[in-house]
Amino acid sequence: MNGISTETQLIVTTFFQWAALLFVIVVGLFFFAIVITYVIDKFQTTHAVKRNYPVIGRFRYWFEHLGEFFRQYFFAMDREELPFNRAQRSWVYRAAKNIDNTIAFGSTRDTRKVGNILFVNCPYPTMKKDAVEPREITVGENCENPWTTRSFFGVSAMSFGAISKPAVQALSFGAAKAGTWINTGEGGLSPYHLQGGADVIFQIGTAKYGVRDEQGNLDDSKLKKVASYEQVKLIELKLAQGAKPGKGGILPGEKVTEQIAEIRGIKIGQDSISPNRHPEISSNEDLLNMLCHIRKVTGKPVGFKTVVGSPEWLDELMKDIVAAGIENAPDFITLDSADGGTGAAPMTLMDDMGLTIRETLPMLISALKRHGLRDRIKVFTSGKLVNPADVAWALCVGADFISSARGFMFALGCIQSLQCNKNTCPTGIATHNKKLQRGLVAKNKSVRVAHYAKNMMYAVGTIAHSCGVKEPRELTLKHARQVMENGISVSLSDLHRDYT
Repeated sequence: MNGISTETQLIVTTFFQWAALLFVIVVGLFFFAIVITYVIDKFQTTHAVKRNYPVIGRFRYWFEHLGEFFRQYFFAMDREELPFNRAQRSWVYRAAKNIDNTIAFGSTRDTRKVGNILFVNCPYPTMKKDAVEPREITVGENCENPWTTRSFFGVSAMSFGAISKPAVQALSFGAAKAGTWINTGEGGLSPYHLQGGADVIFQIGTAKYGVRDEQGNLDDSKLKKVASYEQVKLIELKLAQGAKPGKGGILPGEKVTEQIAEIRGIKIGQDSISPNRHPEISSNEDLLNMLCHIRKVTGKPVGFKTVVGSPEWLDELMKDIVAAGIENAPDFITLDSADGGTGAAPMTLMDDMGLTIRETLPMLISALKRHGLRDRIKVFTSGKLVNPADVAWALCVGADFISSARGFMFALGCIQSLQCNKNTCPTGIATHNKKLQRGLVAKNKSVRVAHYAKNMMYAVGTIAHSCGVKEPRELTLKHARQVMENGISVSLSDLHRDYT
């Protein structure tokens, strides 16, 4: 270089050589760190998203953390999202991880919002030494094999097929650890439902998967085989589901694997679409006859699941039950809500068909009482009941048992990506893609399932004790109030006076 000494040139050259070396080292360390992070994420068993999407998956938690500080500018508020908002999901996530669920400063919930439920605290709440366990309830007292449990919160219907093998395994083991039940959904009884040792409710859908003959009719020999498992405690005949009343189940062909096809009794790789009703049931009389037949074949308590669209039908059904004789009554009724969830359903049915649980549970309990059937027929209810207040409300109104599907999906790690109807669920819950399923480690997630169920029952107990009763099943209509249009709350006992 002209005008620059040899010594200066040497210094400059050496500087750039060291700078280049340093750059290479930094880049090397960067890529080494990425490789190490990739390996750690790929083989850890705690977070499904990181396991399925190593390195990249970490950005989700970073953005989620930043959202706490910037959501008022860039993100939805805690209570704005649908079908479940951040606050609802957050409670489930924390309960499932068994970490502190307290909050600071004040509630983000608008307590004045029309329809909100507020619980009536007692001036002299129940002390810990006076609290008792939930009382036992027996379903099917007159059956050969009645079922008795203290649990009031369990896993709602989710089919093997709609959800994956590790998801079913985690739910089965988790339900057993929590001392509660798991419902098979309409996809038949898989070995994974039995694997954990939990009590099982076997559901018969309109296609009768798992208990059908080649023509799709009920096969008594297959039904008897299912009922022979000691873990199968109840048989549930599905008439309708909340997210799609009037339409059968839908399982895309890409989810119909060889094993699922074998369990269901259908062809591999073809769309599995159930009829919109049981062909042999077209009246209340047909329904009661079918329930009696199933009870006779299995010796197990039998009930049905439905969504109410007309209060008149409830009264007609109760009259027909009384006329047929109380011994022929269903042992239980599962009431689903029009805002229930599913893996796949037409938008118009999901948005616009059926009545919600807030409206129909009081109707059902009232109808049972008016016709003298309340003690004979137990009530399960489901449909968007994922937080303690939801469950406590249902107990106040009169439900015996509350089931949740999406709550337990959140416990498994669901991030509400809304891909249940595809085979691309990023958390491994609603997919049969082996690479994505790998992210869901059943052993670890079963612990979260158990924590969620136990913490739910504990939290509902806290509400009950604040209301002054000794256990959750003592909650009644007088223990809750609903906010009306004028901003003033009204006792549920007054609000539902016509139903009591």
